[in-house]
Amino acid sequence: MLEKLWSAEAIEHVQITAAETVGIGGRGGYYDEAGALRDMVQNHLLQVLCMVAMDAPASLRADDLRNEKLKVLNALRPMTPDMVRQNVIRGQYTAGRLKGQDVPGYVQDLDTGRASNTESFVAIRTKIRTARWGNTPFYLRTGKRLATKTTEIVIQFRPQPWPIFTNMPSSGRLVIRIDPHGELALVLGVRDPGAGGLRVRNATLAMSYEHEFSISYQDSYERLLLDAVRGDPALFIRRDEVEASWKWVEPILETWRQGLTPLEPYAAGGWGPPSTRALLARDGALWHEDMLT
Repeated sequence: MLEKLWSAEAIEHVQITAAETVGIGGRGGYYDEAGALRDMVQNHLLQVLCMVAMDAPASLRADDLRNEKLKVLNALRPMTPDMVRQNVIRGQYTAGRLKGQDVPGYVQDLDTGRASNTESFVAIRTKIRTARWGNTPFYLRTGKRLATKTTEIVIQFRPQPWPIFTNMPSSGRLVIRIDPHGELALVLGVRDPGAGGLRVRNATLAMSYEHEFSISYQDSYERLLLDAVRGDPALFIRRDEVEASWKWVEPILETWRQGLTPLEPYAAGGWGPPSTRALLARDGALWHEDMLT
């Protein structure tokens, strides 16, 4: 059913979020050399993007899957310095309040007695230059000390070109939650029978993998370890995928090295720098958490 809708014709935009509530903890030495872009975007978020955007492979064999993912990586719009300035936000968390407790900022967690120019948050707006995705923007974001721990994909469908209901809250969306619990949620506008008239509000059809199939993975890498034992390499990255992802990420790093993009502070317990909302507002869009308020 959804395959017929899986294109720019029906999808307005796609959001991919990997949010963490923890800080850098005991990984400060490594993290300050890597940062959020290298640590999360280059591998994890780009792999999720490939899974969402790729065409159906000829089979479920590892190389057929990898070939389709590679096509997506090669089709990502290149990041020139101007593109980075307009479409990439980098931030670093400061002291704030999270889950009812005061938490320190990045520099305090680093505990080196010096300032740092390393990002703990990244948000990127990009597009995929294929016939399937046309002008549909993809938004990637990841960060530490954010409001909620979650890894999720939000597929925002296009609104009706001429809606007959004047009070429609928003067009439908599909939420695919990967972590901490695997869930699928389809948000639809439905008539509220208790409101009188034809008042429409959002309602959610949801399915939990843990409840539906009585299975859950206790660790993020448990599934991969099981696949390795079984000899199934389908979810492991091939070398040309790694090279293609670094080819796309490197111009962003180079622009940052030249000091062309500011490092914006954000208070722990929020959703990143304020400019992150403006990144979507240019397209008339909202982040998922803002749709819920």
